[in-house]
Amino acid sequence: MQTVVERELEMQLILSPERSIPVPVRLAYRTSDPYAVHVVFHVGSDTPVNWTFARELIVEGVFRPCGNGDVRIWPTKVGGRSVICIALSSPDGDALLEAPSSPVAAWLERTLRVVAPGTEHEQLSMDDQLSRLLAPAAGDEAWLRDPCAGKDDTPDASA
Repeated sequence: MQTVVERELEMQLILSPERSIPVPVRLAYRTSDPYAVHVVFHVGSDTPVNWTFARELIVEGVFRPCGNGDVRIWPTKVGGRSVICIALSSPDGDALLEAPSSPVAAWLERTLRVVAPGTEHEQLSMDDQLSRLLAPAAGDEAWLRDPCAGKDDTPDASA
């Protein structure tokens, strides 16, 4: 059974040091995808912007700067408030967002209670899936038979 941990909140899209706009965001964690977090940004268009990245990245980013490349996360203070900065980079552009630390940390704590760090692989039941993948299916008998069975490889003495 899949468990989903979601949290809706408002982040600030930083346009310049003096200007930002609010962006409604949904954070989602699914036990069916235990290594990832899914972030949906509702940016005022018909189609929301979806990002998926490692849960481990946001876990670390709550405490210290981390990430390399497309997603970077770090904690900081802005105007006396604790925030988590998330920098996203794609071929379509870059974005810097600030999220309030408390609701993100509370949501993250809920995900860690659902699937503890280091136990993510248990959610995937890889052994069961691999067994099903490798199990012979109906009709495989023809492929599994020895193609040389019943053939006599000894040279014909009359030849």
